[in-house]
Amino acid sequence: MWPYPRTLAHRGGGTLAPENTLAALRCGLAYGYRAVEFDVMLASDSLPVVVHDPELGRTVAGSGHIRDYTAAQLGAMEAGAWFGPIFAGEGVPTFEAVVAYCKAQRIWMNIEIKPAPGFDAQTGTVVARATRGYFAEEIAARQLLPLLSSFSIEALQAARQAAPELARGWLVDAIPNDWARTAKQLGVVAIHCDHRQLTPELAREVKEAGYGLFCYTVNTPERASELLAWGVDGFCTDRIDLIKPV
Repeated sequence: MWPYPRTLAHRGGGTLAPENTLAALRCGLAYGYRAVEFDVMLASDSLPVVVHDPELGRTVAGSGHIRDYTAAQLGAMEAGAWFGPIFAGEGVPTFEAVVAYCKAQRIWMNIEIKPAPGFDAQTGTVVARATRGYFAEEIAARQLLPLLSSFSIEALQAARQAAPELARGWLVDAIPNDWARTAKQLGVVAIHCDHRQLTPELAREVKEAGYGLFCYTVNTPERASELLAWGVDGFCTDRIDLIKPV
């Protein structure tokens, strides 16, 4: 059901580094995390980059949308100074660069497909094909692979068609009543939900149906222990300083 690590650093370094940057990955690793979650979106040249928001301004200095700029232009933008002066100069990394770092450091990845509005299918296809290419040797050797996930059903469908050998998780806020039917149609292996919307009964229902159960974003050891007692398989956290990696 869940052959993956139990605890993941949210967006690379949680609240200790600028999210979705190489600095965040280095921070997570410094705290012992060899499993991370991060977001992938397409730049204007259709190259995948690691960023959460479709608009500039919150974590990346500038104005406009991610889709307005090429991957090279985004890489030259400031994505670290907002968090602190020691992170100045961090740009928006390419998906390729993040994967290369994670592979070199043996960090497992939950890759969230994060389409800009209107680019769901294209983003799912590009990210899945790129991931398949980066992990061709691991696929051939039947080694543990990254997990693709998304809130977008269209993106998950496109990823399945582009790289059926890669497992996928369906992201939701609250688990809907018809979750089992949709999960079967999508061919996913896990359900990812907001831990605040989960109940012990729902957790048991998901597990008894044979799916992995992953929660976001769990930031206290007490809540983590409670969820694990319910049968939750894994979770991501911002508080990599409070919750030890498992």
